[in-house]
Amino acid sequence: MKKIGVVGIVITQKNKEEILAMQAVLGEFSDIIVGRMGIPREDVNAIALIVEGTVERISALTGKLGKFENISVKSALAVTME
Repeated sequence: MKKIGVVGIVITQKNKEEILAMQAVLGEFSDIIVGRMGIPREDVNAIALIVEGTVERISALTGKLGKFENISVKSALAVTME
């Protein structure tokens, strides 16, 4: 059963290696990312992802992103899709 929701990502310190690794994770889960908006700031960056997939797949994405030291992740899943 699929859900649709939002994953919020806040990058508190710019670390090139960590950002490249995060981009690789996003590429790995591109099958469930249906939209992406980024807000670049000088001190903090924010990314909002619209995701559609199983709870397990979305949780795997947020779990991998949550392991980065300078990245905070929160998700909200709202609607069950057929």
